[in-house]
Amino acid sequence: MSVQPKPYFTPEEYLAIERAATERSEYIDGEIVAMSGASREHSLITTNTVRELSLQLKRRPCEVHSNDLRVFVPAAHLYTYPDVFAFCGEARFEDTLRDTLLNPTVIIEVLSPSTEAYDRGKKFELYRSIPSFREYLLVSQDEARIEQFTLQTDGRWIFTATAGLEGTVTLSSIACELAMAEVYDKVDLASLRHEVSGGSRRS
Repeated sequence: MSVQPKPYFTPEEYLAIERAATERSEYIDGEIVAMSGASREHSLITTNTVRELSLQLKRRPCEVHSNDLRVFVPAAHLYTYPDVFAFCGEARFEDTLRDTLLNPTVIIEVLSPSTEAYDRGKKFELYRSIPSFREYLLVSQDEARIEQFTLQTDGRWIFTATAGLEGTVTLSSIACELAMAEVYDKVDLASLRHEVSGGSRRS
């Protein structure tokens, strides 16, 4: 039996569809990919992170957003919705509708079993083509652990990991800190470890 080729959409067609849709989808190289729902833990971590950054960026020329605002990666033909992203200075948008940002400085993804490999690999590769991009955080749902990639002046990306609720992650590109205890506020890590050991999976 022959396999039908996936339909190809232009960026303009994607944006027209997406702006009229009730549910979000991402776009990469002509393909529209529906986004799945998130777990309670994923939502809590995202909300906590936005809250902590928003408080620190208050009265500064900076903004933090969750996954309701698109980011466009021109070199990769990618429209995507990072879990959290932030920038300082003037926002640059793709067009006058101002719903697609071009210049994030920090991007944060909360890892899910269905997207972890993509977030760690191809997606990070694509993000690195954004000229303004300086720091990338991967936040675990299953344990108190944040992996951080920071761009150096010589073009290298340096990896560090912070584990445990006592630690703090410093985001030097936007002069902010994330206390691990605040990122994981109300997240029942003990129950999550039990679920993982039992073989269950979450989005």
